Amino acid sequence: MLSRRNLIKALGVLFLTAAGGASLWEAWQQIRSLQPDVLPVTPVLPDRELLFSFFLLSDIHMSTTVSAMEEKLKLALADISRFSIPVQSVVLGGDLVDGGREDEYQLLGRIFAEYKLPTLYGNMGNHEYYDIWYDERGGWSKETVPNGKTDATARERFMRFMGHEDRPYYDVWVNGVHLIMLSQEAYIQEKPDVGEGAWYSDAQLAWLEKQMRSHADGKPVFIFIHQPLPPIGQDGGSHRLIPAREFRRILAPYRNVFVLSGHTHRNFEADEHYVRDATFHWFTNASVGKTRAVGPVQTPVQGLYVQVYRDQVVLLGREFSSRTWIKRAEWAIQLV
Repeated sequence: MLSRRNLIKALGVLFLTAAGGASLWEAWQQIRSLQPDVLPVTPVLPDRELLFSFFLLSDIHMSTTVSAMEEKLKLALADISRFSIPVQSVVLGGDLVDGGREDEYQLLGRIFAEYKLPTLYGNMGNHEYYDIWYDERGGWSKETVPNGKTDATARERFMRFMGHEDRPYYDVWVNGVHLIMLSQEAYIQEKPDVGEGAWYSDAQLAWLEKQMRSHADGKPVFIFIHQPLPPIGQDGGSHRLIPAREFRRILAPYRNVFVLSGHTHRNFEADEHYVRDATFHWFTNASVGKTRAVGPVQTPVQGLYVQVYRDQVVLLGREFSSRTWIKRAEWAIQLV
């Protein structure tokens, strides 16, 4: 039901329509924007069976010292928790916390507990390893890195938060849809040459290759990475997925593969977010905590909503601060 305020706005739109000759369709589109949470998400497939849907929330950057990060996450979670259509999972796409510290994870957990949410999954980004930059007083201290900290502790902290004991990468099947979480396995305390790049072990890549064998029949699979890929034919470095050639080789035999990354904080309103990369579909998500302020919203809070049908995958960019869909970020990918 429209609120009284939105009802007045809607009547105003219809009045202007009658007076100025605008089409009823244009007027309805304006009215729709007043109540995005109670309308069908994708009129493109109104008669199809929705197999699975999830939200990807990347780069939350939860901080105990920057209150804006907490406020932005609450906007996103309030929106998701009140959705009138199914949201079966929420995936956290790396950089859940800003400094990799225990108090940040505790705050993040308390915030999640405030909302009625579906099952959470997630992978590690580079900021999960950042505790090594802070000294015992909590100050940034590059000169004394690793400040008595270890990458192993960072992994253990993340795995404990996500409820995994043995490794930071894993997979789940939900309603017949396969989600694969790949995680950065080391940072500069263990491997000084990786910089801010995503280093995957041979064991993780072999595990990925094994998981992909389940997709010889073309069942869609969603692979979550944090850092983006370098150009085809190259391995990555800092701020990129490092073993990129091996990653692409593993995915090459399969169709209907979707790779979703974060890290870049790019705004759905201004940047390109979809690449048909070699044999797979690659989407770059925006950020909950640090989406760049480009476009009509001065303090954007953005994420990606994904719907899986039997013959198609629909992906929609969401502006959580206004609870609206981002027109420039709408994709419908036919499964083959």
